[in-house]
Formats: sequence, structure tokens, C-alpha cells
Amino acid sequence: MESEQIRQVRRFSRTVTARVGVLNERYLGRDRPFGESRVLWEIGPEGRDVRGLRERLGLDSGYLSRLLRSLEAAGLVAVEPRPGDRRARTVRLTAAGVAERASLDGRSDELAGSLLAPLNAGQRERLVAAMAEVDRLLTAGLVTLDEVDPEHPDARACLTEYFGELGASFETGFDPGLSLLPDAGGLRPPAGVFLVARLYGEPVGCAGLKLPAGAPAEVKRMWVAPRARRLGLGRRFLAELEERAVRAGYGTLRLDTNRVLEAAIGLYHASGFREVPAFNDEPYAHHWFEKEVGGPRP
Repeated sequence: MESEQIRQVRRFSRTVTARVGVLNERYLGRDRPFGESRVLWEIGPEGRDVRGLRERLGLDSGYLSRLLRSLEAAGLVAVEPRPGDRRARTVRLTAAGVAERASLDGRSDELAGSLLAPLNAGQRERLVAAMAEVDRLLTAGLVTLDEVDPEHPDARACLTEYFGELGASFETGFDPGLSLLPDAGGLRPPAGVFLVARLYGEPVGCAGLKLPAGAPAEVKRMWVAPRARRLGLGRRFLAELEERAVRAGYGTLRLDTNRVLEAAIGLYHASGFREVPAFNDEPYAHHWFEKEVGGPRP
């Protein structure tokens, strides 16, 4: 990273924190600082699992506990053991907490309006578009890629959503039992690798790498949840799988796909894959791709 980039990020942070009032002890004119207000907002009307809340906000467990104790003492939240699992806790808003959150909501709208009001129409559009782009990029940086067993609950959740999406998209529907990889367990080491992407602790995508003996490595079961698209996760999956293929000694990376998956086909072209003749008899494939990635093996 360049030093000028670092300086610009720091300048942006100083400007934003000053303009949105997070430096004030009484955020939005209420009786609590920004941290407590943010937690109150994130709990929401349905309540939240405390662990999920911590992951969502990226907070240290001790600090979050102090914030919750303060809100609880003020009569705004109630923290209780989760039914059926007393080791886990949930937090919900009290009636006073619901009213306080509604007040914060209104005042937040007023603050947002005050940021836009001094600008002309064109400037407002530019600012809002820039904020959306910053939000996407910062969110992309929060996504983690973890290697898991294909039977892990998060892996199964991703595959279930993926297969459902394919079934609704393909002209013939989709039955994984009819594909060349009926069981994702075939991507378990040493025969392969299976990755799950998580955002705020929740699974939002998956991708597998098949590592056969005497044949090129192959990308399998790559999928990104609709809520996590436009974060560059497809490119990130491909780059990670390519790196792992190279580390395992493979020189070629392959994949196949269905013709209705136009966005995926565009991604493969943009990522350096070239279309090649069919190298398997996958019944759901219409396009086959290959990329030379280095390494001595096929």
C-alpha cells in the first residue's frame, strides 16, 4: 500500500467521525455515546443472539458485555439465556428500548439530511454513490474464507441454497445426484479442498477444488449468495483456489458451467480462463474452461 493511500484513508476517517458526531458523549443528543447507540440499533425489534451481535459489530466480548450491562441498567435491553442452551445468550429490547431506538432512528434521518442539505442535486448523487461504493468495499473486506469439511453445517447450508438456485435456473432443473460430483465429500482432503465464505459469521458462499491424480485441478461447487454479490467474492474464490492448486503442484485449472449462468461465464473470461472443448460428460455443462496456472503437474 502507498503512503498517500494510507493518508487519504486516515483523512476520510477523521472527516466522517467529525461529521456524523461519533466523538460526542451524547450521540444524536441522547444520553449515551455512539457505542451504546449502535448496539441498541443493531439489536433491532426481533432481538439478537449475543454471539451474533458481537460478530456483526466486530467487538471484543468483554467490551460488548460492558455495553450491554449499561443498556440493561438503563432499562433498555434484557439479556437472557437462549431457550434450550443456557450457555448462549440472547438480547432483546424492552418497551423503553423500542422507544429509544425509534428516537435514534428519527434523529439519524435528520443527521443524514443535514449532510446532504448543503449540497446541490448533483453533489448529493455523487456523495450517495460514493458512500454506496465505500460501503461495498468495506463490507468486502469483512468476508473471511475458511477451509471446512464439506459436511460442516455452513457448507451444507451453502450447498442447499446453491442447488435450489440451480434447480430454479436450469431448463431441466438440477439434481446433484446426476452430476459428476454427487457428493461434495469428494472435495475432502487429500482429494480436494472446500471453502466457505462468511460475512458477520454467517455463510455467504462456497467453492471447492478437486485435486485428482494425473489430471488437472478443477473448480467445483462455486456459489455466492445473492446478498453477498458485487463484493468481488467470485474473483476472490478463483484466486484462492488457483493459489492452492499451484501450491499442490498443478499446472492447469479447469471448470465447467451451464449456459444460463452468464455472470459466471463473464467472470471466468475476465479471470483468464479460455473456453476449450468438453473434457468431461457433465450432463449440466454447456461450456468448459481452462487456465494455465503454473506448476509441474497436469
